[in-house]
Amino acid sequence: MHVLVVNDDGIHSPGLAALASAAAALGDVTVVAPAIEQSGVGLTITYRHPLMYEEVHRRRPARNGEPGERYHYGYAVHGSPADCAKLGVLELGPLLRGSRPDLVLSGINLGANVGHGVLYSGTVAGAIEAAFHGVTSVAVSCVSRDPDDWTPLAEYAVSVAGQLAERHGDTAALWNLNLPAAAPKGLKAVRCSPDRRGDLLERRDSPEGRPYYWTGMDPATAGDPAPDTDAGAVAAGYAALTPLRYDLTDPAGFAALRDLDLPTD
Repeated sequence: MHVLVVNDDGIHSPGLAALASAAAALGDVTVVAPAIEQSGVGLTITYRHPLMYEEVHRRRPARNGEPGERYHYGYAVHGSPADCAKLGVLELGPLLRGSRPDLVLSGINLGANVGHGVLYSGTVAGAIEAAFHGVTSVAVSCVSRDPDDWTPLAEYAVSVAGQLAERHGDTAALWNLNLPAAAPKGLKAVRCSPDRRGDLLERRDSPEGRPYYWTGMDPATAGDPAPDTDAGAVAAGYAALTPLRYDLTDPAGFAALRDLDLPTD
């Protein structure tokens, strides 16, 4: 199996390194990630200027007084997570491994991507872009930005993703997996939380007196999430798995159009 690993926290993220290392248990791994952090950019793509990348090398730990071997780690892209997935599936994966990826893993994100957050998430966007191109994809996030150990979380995520790929590898399925900060109590298949945390829009003034704003979310306004949602499951210590789709059509909405006087041609 050829696994492409992308993310939105950047090529040097510890979550990415752990996920790429664990994915080696499934087969060959290609890493294609943003050169700098691209959190919250959603499905942004680069099309008004050239999309550039460079190869990233690392060095293995020294042994017996000898410097460690230098090896290819991945590709750093000057673009978004969606750009990384597109490049990885169509160009860089086949260039490095001789074939398109069979599975795309996006993450591990430093922080959960639950509820409405999936619409903003660069991590989820990387998985969506890969699914656009016919590859089964799993976005992986962790509620903690700094868990005690990334390795067991990454291995858990790869175990889940490997089973999904085995069962749905030919369907371009799209999944969102959120992990608690420690070993999950189990895995729950849940829906996205419908609850939205309160928006923060904090006004400040520059030294010149010009107003500017810091934006964000206020978790204190969210209340207790429902246990059958992604937010509720990870809050209770479970891994939360949600099937996603990028067709935003609402079939029920067509009923509201029946009485409208719409042109037929």
